[in-house]
Amino acid sequence: MTIDEDLLAEGEPEREFTPGIAARMARKAVGGALLLRDPGNRLVFVEPIYKPTLEIPGGVAEENESPLAACRREVHEELGLDLPIGRLLVVDWTPAHGIWRDGLTFVFDGGVLDAGAVDRLRPGDPELRAILPMTLDEAEPRLKPSLARRLRVAVAAAQSGEGPIHTEFGRPVRAAL
Repeated sequence: MTIDEDLLAEGEPEREFTPGIAARMARKAVGGALLLRDPGNRLVFVEPIYKPTLEIPGGVAEENESPLAACRREVHEELGLDLPIGRLLVVDWTPAHGIWRDGLTFVFDGGVLDAGAVDRLRPGDPELRAILPMTLDEAEPRLKPSLARRLRVAVAAAQSGEGPIHTEFGRPVRAAL
């Protein structure tokens, strides 16, 4: 089934019991990102032109776009690749900070590309200055601390088969049952 068919099956949208309540509810930014690596444990980082820190491929979902679809779209735009997107590794909540609202980032497993393929990657998006294959240790000075923490968890989940792992600001959350 498609999402449109699923929405039809849901029936008529519910009416607001208290008019205006839906408009007052918080809205979160949601994004999808890809952990893509090579056999030498280098990760694929992108260097955006609009910020001083590195990121991994991916980005913010557009309205009514799932995190997986956003990841797939952004990876195609940024790297020019149509990769099979693997399993979900991490769901990370980030608090509001400065001009940015709080949000959720879904990190998916992009698998392992051969080192030559990684080295041949070139930016496919004018918002990117470069694509940089680096180990996490090499990249860490150029990452926000929360992204470094999130990536350490994602790499461990990819290697162990564990996950998905819930993190908050890159720190694993162990929910009490």
